[in-house]
Parts: sequence; C-alpha cells; structure tokens
Amino acid sequence: MPRSAAKHSLLAVLFFLNGCAAVRSYDAELYRTLDHAASGNVDGAIRLLQSNNPLPDKDLLFYLELGMLQRLGSRYSESQKAWLAAEARMQPPSGGLLDFGSFVRGVSSYVVNDRLRTYPGYDYEKVMLLTYMALNHLAMDDYESARVAIKQTHEFEAQIAEQRARQYAEVEESAKKRGARTSFKDLNGYPVETIDNLEVNALRNSYQSALSHYLAGFVYEALGEPSLAAPGYRLANELQPGQRLLEDALLGLDQRVTAPDDGMTDLLVIVGTGSAPALRSRQFMLPVNVENKLLLISQSFPVMPGSGVSGAPSHVMLDGISLPLAQITSVDLMARRRLKDDMPGIMLRATIRSTARAVMQYQAQRAAQREQSLAMAIAAGVLTVGSAALEAADDRTWRALPAEVSVARGRVPRGVHTITVNTIDGQREARVSVSGRYAVIDLRLLRHQLFVNEPSTSPGRQK
Repeated sequence: MPRSAAKHSLLAVLFFLNGCAAVRSYDAELYRTLDHAASGNVDGAIRLLQSNNPLPDKDLLFYLELGMLQRLGSRYSESQKAWLAAEARMQPPSGGLLDFGSFVRGVSSYVVNDRLRTYPGYDYEKVMLLTYMALNHLAMDDYESARVAIKQTHEFEAQIAEQRARQYAEVEESAKKRGARTSFKDLNGYPVETIDNLEVNALRNSYQSALSHYLAGFVYEALGEPSLAAPGYRLANELQPGQRLLEDALLGLDQRVTAPDDGMTDLLVIVGTGSAPALRSRQFMLPVNVENKLLLISQSFPVMPGSGVSGAPSHVMLDGISLPLAQITSVDLMARRRLKDDMPGIMLRATIRSTARAVMQYQAQRAAQREQSLAMAIAAGVLTVGSAALEAADDRTWRALPAEVSVARGRVPRGVHTITVNTIDGQREARVSVSGRYAVIDLRLLRHQLFVNEPSTSPGRQK
C-alpha cells in the first residue's frame, strides 16, 4: 500500500466518523432537549429534537420522545399520532419479509458497535408507551379507546416472557460455543451495584408495571366492569405489595360501581417525577488470545449512573386537603433490570467484535513487520485508531419517561380545584377541573417545571 493510500484510508475513517450513527451521543442530545422542556420551553425542545433527527425516515426513538414532549404541551391528538407511528415501528415487517436495512445494521453491531442496531424499543418502554397512550385517551375523555390500549398491554405482557426466555437461552448457547464471557461481573471496574442490587433484583422482570395494571383496574371500574377491574388491582398489589392505597382499591369495588351518582368524582392523581436514567458509554479492556498471544482490546459497554435524588413528593394537596401518594412504579429500576438482563447478549457481541479486531490488528502488525513497510505500518495504525474511535456502547433509551411514578386517590366535588405539590424547589400549584364520576389527572415534575395533564373540558362521562 503506498503512503498516499494509507493517508486516504485515514481520511476515509475520519469522514465516516463525522456524523455517523456509530458515534452519535444520544445521551448528550436528550439532556439538552429535556433541559428546554424543564425550563417550560416545550416548543424549543421539539425543535431541537427535530433538528437532531433531520433524515426523513425517523426512527422509533424519535417518535417516542416526540409524543411525550407533545403530551407535556397537552397536545394529545398530536402526541397520539406520534405514538401510533412509534407503535408501528415496534412491529415486525409484514408478511415475514426480511428488512434488509435492519439485517445489515444487526450484522454491523457485531463488527462496529451496538449503536448501528435498529433500535427495537425495550420491553418496559413498550409497556409504558401503551400506558401513556391510554392516559392520552383519558385526557380526551375517551375511556373506550383507553380500554383498547390497556387490553393491548395485557396481550403484550403475555407474549414477552416466552420470547425473552428463548432469547436468553440462545445467547447462552452461542456464548458456550464461542467460549465467550457473558457476565458483566467479569469486567474489571464495571459498576455492578448500579444494576445488581436488592431493589433491582426484587422486580419480577423489567416490563410489568404496577401503574399499568392499577390504571387498567381504574378504567374497567369507570366502565362499570368490576370483574375485569379486580384482576388489574390485584396484580398491581402483587407487583407493589404493602401499599395501602393499592389494597384499598379492591375493598368495596362492587359497591362503588353500583352506587348511585352522588355528585362526587373518584379522582386518580398520577405524579411522574424526573426522567428515565441515562446510559453512558464506558470503555473496559477485554483479553483476547490470538495465536497464543494475549492482547488487551478496548471495548465499550453501557453504564447506567447511580440514581440521583428524584424529589418524589409524599403527598399532594387538593384545596388544602392532603392526599397521600403511593410510589407505584419505578422506571429507573425497570431500566436497570432491563440492562442487567440484556448484558449477556451485549457481552457476547462485544466478545465477537473484540476477537475480530484483535485478529485484524495482529495480522496488520505482522504484515508491517514482515515487509518493513512504512505504508503498512500506517495502515495498521489507521486500523487501530479507526476501530478505537468507532468503539462506543449504545446509549439510546427513552429519556422523556419519568423516573418514578406515584398515585393518589380520593373523592372530590366536581368542578375547579387547586392542586399543590411540594418539590425540592418549593411548592408548585395548578388549577384543575374535574367532571363525571371518574377522572384522571397526570402531573409531571421535570426538574423545575410542573406539567399538568387533565381531562378535557367536556361535561365528562356519566354512567
């Protein structure tokens, strides 16, 4: 290889890196986007999200984030449109046809890095998507459509366990054949305690949400279907045991449904705090044996920083009356459990990449030594530098989700009320209107900002 060709190879590597998805930092992009939203500038957050995704063919994650930002701005129809686009991208290709682009990106993850994989959406994100789509329907006073979204959630959860068990078994079998390590505990310096601790391990899995099932119970109850409401409340209790508010939902369920209208509203207040945890790319050294020579190859793995102070309130005040909040779902813990469960597959792909890179680098260096060629030495250096520059863990995840979700419930007169939430930055207050026999108000505390999603101003459902 002539010296000019080696130089051109280096330039090609640098050109490829510029703007390539392989080195895009999703965490950095979304921090700035959420910063706009947290300052109350939802329109600015949406514009920034769009500018960071200029290609006409938007991916799943774009629509997930867009739908939540639009919801924060109470644009429920627009939010629902974005989330329907996201839901469509979670489905497999129709007719069983191979999506060649996804196939190429999947193969590339074994050669370059996991950021080139088509983003599939994590199981907990899919469940939360359907849950928030149901909340959008409720905000638009459409309980029947909310019921459909909830039914989809149940059907989805029923499919996941078998799919994941098969997937994990395949990873384990492939790792055995290759002699690959699949335990992140083997990575020297990996912050094991962030994804392997008592709270994370206490979760049944990474996708079942007590919020989703409690909301299912509430919607079925509002629709006058206590036989369907009871299983939802019961499973919420099993997923989040020891919560008095959740236990009370089962008490007197039949009596509540059949009681005459007394002019009061059964109000469910949902409070989401913070944002889902970020993923960061951090490099670790993996030993690779090539022709009886041990090489240390740098590989990047996703790391989830420790949880900060969420500032989740213990109660809300409604016209001066305290309604205690029960923490019902931690997206933070679900995300950590997902990462823990997925680490064997991440480790397997990293092992395959590091082995391939070690062999290529070893052969290039040997060729340069044999030929004593400066051009070959430069080529070997380009290969080493280029592979190191491309090495980055996948840091994509739905960041606009809340980190923690709590609920409160009480019977209140219909009409306009003042709701107050205590935060680490002081009290936040809003005026809300409730009507009908059942209503849901969703509050979101994002850094210093309180967003209120309340029912539409229509007269409300009457049973």
